[in-house]
Parts: sequence; structure tokens; C-alpha cells
Amino acid sequence: MKILTKRSISKGVIKDIVIVALGVVVIWIGLQVAFGTQNPFYVVASGSMIPELQVYDVLIVQGHVDFEDIQVGDIIVFDRPSGHDRVIVHRVVSITDDNPKTIRTKGDNNVASIPGTDFPITEKEYIGKVEYKIPQIGYVTQVLKPPTNYILIVLVIGVMIVKEIIKRRNVKELALGDPLKTKDPDKLEDYSDLETLEKDSAYSENSESKLSEKKSDESNNLSNNDSKSSKVKD
Repeated sequence: MKILTKRSISKGVIKDIVIVALGVVVIWIGLQVAFGTQNPFYVVASGSMIPELQVYDVLIVQGHVDFEDIQVGDIIVFDRPSGHDRVIVHRVVSITDDNPKTIRTKGDNNVASIPGTDFPITEKEYIGKVEYKIPQIGYVTQVLKPPTNYILIVLVIGVMIVKEIIKRRNVKELALGDPLKTKDPDKLEDYSDLETLEKDSAYSENSESKLSEKKSDESNNLSNNDSKSSKVKD
């Protein structure tokens, strides 16, 4: 019986982990669709945007903001124009051309724009506009590189959810099965020895006295009623 229970628990845990993994995949795809980019999250890896952005801040990037709508002052994420070998996050400082639209950027902490890195930026290099930042949680992604960091995050979330599911399941089974934790919930307790318990003398005397008074009152009322009935009949 114990072996079957362990097997059923193992199957349940595996099932929960699979559900969690599928949930993470669905959420990730949903985020890609919602933010219009293959990767909605980026980690700040340099101090070029201090104090606005700190190293290890996580950025949430909105790819649905059209490149034509980008204005001076916006912080954007883009591929480095010379080689497309790095992803950079800098602030737009000027629009150098309108046809096609070309912009120049600069890090807030940098002295000047860097040719080949900050400009020229066209729609081809543009990834998205920074909408939100989450301070300092990028340490995990820096210590563990992809895909290890993502696998670890999924496993941690999965274990937490599985533990919570098992905890709730155990509480539910306890409530439905034997909430008082008796040895045999189907066995009725024998209370036949209640008659043998010593009575409270004060309570017993008081109760017997009240019972006698009640019987006496009922007897007097009955006699009076009989007397009244006899008078009516006469």
C-alpha cells in the first residue's frame, strides 16, 4: 500500500512540474507577444546610464512603440550599428535625419556619443523603448548564464508551487478525513459510564428542589381548574 502511495505522489509531482514548465513557456510567449520583442527583459551590464540606470537593473522593453514615434529624451535598446554584436541601452539625444529616420544616442554617464556605438541608429538597429526598470534583480542572470539561469528559475518556481499544492492537499485530506485526529474515526465512543460518574451534590439538590416545586404548582393549578369547571356546570 505504501509503494502505491509513493508512486502516486511521484506521478503527481511530475505532473505538477510539467504543468509549471508549460505555464512558464506560455507566459514567456505571452510576454513576447505583449511587448512585441523576442526578449522583453534586458539586464544593464555597464555604468554608462548611471544614475538613471544602475548595473544589474532589469529593463522591460516595449517593442510595440514604433521607431517613428521615438523622440529625444527616450531611453531605447538597440543593436550596436557597427557589427550588431552588442545590445546597448542609451538615451536619444538628437534626430540626425528624417528620411530615413536616423538618431543619435548617448549614455547619461558618458562624455560624448561614440561613433559606431551611439550612432547612426536606424529602424534596423532599433529593438524597443524602455518602459520599466526593476532594480538590482539582474544578479541572478549575471551569476548564471542562459539557459542555466532560466532553468534554475523555473525549477525554483516549480518546487515552490509543488510544495504549496501538496500542503493544501494534505490540509484538505485532513479536514475531510478526521479533523479531530482520532485513532478510529468510524468508531463511536462509548459513553455508557456517564451514569456511574459522581453527581454534583449542590446541582442535584437544587435541580430536585425545583422539580418538586414545579410538580406542586402543576397539581395546584389542576385542582383550581377542576373547581372552576364544577362551578360552571352548576
